[in-house]
Parts: sequence; C-alpha cells; structure tokens
Amino acid sequence: MRLAESEGGFATVLAKGERDAGTILIVTLCRGRDGILFERMPQLDGSRKFLAVKREGIDNNQEFAEYLARRRRQDSDMWLIEVDIADRERFVARIAELS
Repeated sequence: MRLAESEGGFATVLAKGERDAGTILIVTLCRGRDGILFERMPQLDGSRKFLAVKREGIDNNQEFAEYLARRRRQDSDMWLIEVDIADRERFVARIAELS
C-alpha cells in the first residue's frame, strides 16, 4: 500500500486473508476503471509470478465483480488488494521484486 502511494496511486485491502499463507490477488485500476486482476501463479521452475488472470471491460463489469466475489467465497484465506495506479505493469513488477 505504501508502494502504491509512493508512486502516486491509492491502495486498499478489500479482503484480509491468512497472514502467512493466503493467496494474494491484486486488482489494478487506472483512474477507477478497466480492472485487471493479477494473481501469483506457480511456475515450472518453482517460482511464483504475478500474471494477469482476468480483465474487466465495458461489456463485462458485472462478470468481473461476480468473479471476484466467487473467488472470495471459495478461498477465505485469500487477500484481495485493489490498487488504482497509472502504470500497473510496472507496479506489479515492483511488487514481484519485493516478494
């Protein structure tokens, strides 16, 4: 959250999960629109990389919201963080560096 603020953005925790082992999902917005959901996914080399797994568009706003709600119901240990920032890919890359 501090990283988002230091880069001129805003972040908020939408759902708190398991402190030590919860899955982390990050919804990135640009000026409150066009959400992209990033999730840390296991890679073949054993690492975990943030990948864009769902995109919100003009025609699927409700579908995007329903997907997030469904994920929250399925995984109570999940962390859901929303970040409104201009350069989303750069921000997610910086988070990956810190992890």
